Amino acid sequence: MNSAAKTAWWSLRIAFFVGPFLAGVDKFFDKLVDWDKYLSPIAKGILGGYSHTFMMVIGVVEIIVGLMVITKATRWGAYIASVWLLLIAINLVTTGQYFDIALRDIGLCLSAFGLAKLTESGAPAAP
Repeated sequence: MNSAAKTAWWSLRIAFFVGPFLAGVDKFFDKLVDWDKYLSPIAKGILGGYSHTFMMVIGVVEIIVGLMVITKATRWGAYIASVWLLLIAINLVTTGQYFDIALRDIGLCLSAFGLAKLTESGAPAAP
């Protein structure tokens, strides 16, 4: 892998560790935002009174995905992050609001997919 590709790989790897990890931790503290407000009415209807508990489970998953990306499981973590972000975007669109955040998450989804593909193409082995 050439120097430019290696720099891109590390940049994406760090971003997809820090972002999911911090967002996951914040699901327990709501310091960045009240995450429950982003759940669609459809999801809230299915979850009943367990919306907040569900968001905490989501937080654990995000922490795990972030850790996967920064360890030797980069490729799998990136693929999971990509699908995860697409599902988040779909959820946001079904709220009838937050279209700007959904658009951003689609961009992040494609970036995570790019990280997975860069990893497959011979990125340096994780430490």
